[in-house]
Amino acid sequence: MMASSYNAKEEDGHHSGAASHGGPGIVKNKKPDNTAFKQQRLPAWQPILTAGTVMPAFFVIGLIFIPIGIGLFVSSNNIKELEIDYTGVDVSSPCYSCARNFSWDSTTPCVCLIPFSLKQPFESNVFMYYGLSNFYQNHRRYVKSRDDSQLNGDRTSLRNSSKECEPYRTSEGLPIAPCGAIANSLFNDTLELYYIDPSGNQTAVPLVKKGIAWWTDKHVKFRNPAGSANLSVVFQGTSKPVNWRKPVFELDASDPDNNGFINEDLIVWMRTAALPTFRKLYRIIQKKPNMVPTLPSGNYILSVTYNYPVLSFDGRKRMILSTISWMGGKNPFPGIAYMTVGSICFFLGVVLLIIHHKYDNRNSSADVPN
Repeated sequence: MMASSYNAKEEDGHHSGAASHGGPGIVKNKKPDNTAFKQQRLPAWQPILTAGTVMPAFFVIGLIFIPIGIGLFVSSNNIKELEIDYTGVDVSSPCYSCARNFSWDSTTPCVCLIPFSLKQPFESNVFMYYGLSNFYQNHRRYVKSRDDSQLNGDRTSLRNSSKECEPYRTSEGLPIAPCGAIANSLFNDTLELYYIDPSGNQTAVPLVKKGIAWWTDKHVKFRNPAGSANLSVVFQGTSKPVNWRKPVFELDASDPDNNGFINEDLIVWMRTAALPTFRKLYRIIQKKPNMVPTLPSGNYILSVTYNYPVLSFDGRKRMILSTISWMGGKNPFPGIAYMTVGSICFFLGVVLLIIHHKYDNRNSSADVPN
C-alpha cells in the first residue's frame, strides 16, 4: 500500500512538473469557462401558453385585421380602372391588320383607332399605362445587358461600353448608345386619346409625359454626357440601337430637358419588371380645376401608332387608364389577405373558447368532493 501510494504521488508530481514546463504531458481541459453565457445561466423568459393568453390574442388579431382588410378592399374597389387590349389578335380588332403586317423592319408606321366609352367619370389625376404580357424582362442575361456607367453620362463608356451589352454593343463599327438588350427592346408605341363630345366633335386629351419616372432615376442614375448643349454633337460617333428608328438624341427633339439618356420613357423602360406580365407608366392626365372630371363619361377614341410587334413571342399589349388612392393602384389582394387572416384568427379564438369552456367545466365538476 505504501509503495503504491508513493508511486501515485511520484506520478502526479511528474505530470504536474511536465505541465508546468509545457511538456508533452499537458492535459487539456474541455470544460467551458465559468461564465453566465457558456454555462447557460443567462436570464430567460419562456411564455407559458394558457387559455387566458392565447384566446385573447386570437380575438385581438381578428378584431384588428378584419377592419383593416375591409378598409383596404373598399379602397381598392373605389379605384376606377379601364383596360383595353389592342394586340390585334382577333379579326374584329381594329389593330388586326397592323399586328399581322408590321415588324421591326417596317419603315411605315401603322395607325389603328379603337373606340371605347366610359360609363363613369374619372376624377383626380388619371394615369395611363401600357401593359405587356409574356415579356420576360427578368431574364438574367437580359437584366445584365446594359451599361450603367454609360447611362450615367460617362464619356469613356459611351465609346467603349461594357461587354455585358453584347450582341448590342456595336453596330456597323460604331458603339451603340444606349447599348444592351434592354434599351434595344424599348417600347415605342405611340398612344393618343381623343374625347368625342355629344355633338360629335373630337378633342385631344392632353397627356403629360414628364414626371412619370422615379426622381432618383431621373436625377441620379441617368445623365447625358457633358461637353455640349447640342446632344447631336455629344453623341456624334455613336449608333442608335438596332431596333430603334431614330437616335437617342432625337427621342424628344421638342424638349431638350427630356431628351437623350434622361428621356423619361427610356428611364421607365430601363427599370426592368419582375414578372412577365407587367405595366409601366406612360402618361399622366392631370386633374382639371373647378371640380370638373378629368375624364368625363362618354365616348373616346384611342389612337395607336403600332410600332411594337409582339405576336412573334405570343405577347399581348394593352392600355390601362387608372386612378389611385392612398394605398396606390388597384390591388384587392392585401384587403383579402387581411380579412382572411383576421377571420381565421377570430374563428380559432371562438373554437378554443368553446373547447376551454366545455372541458374546464368537466374538470371543475370532477374536483368537487362528494
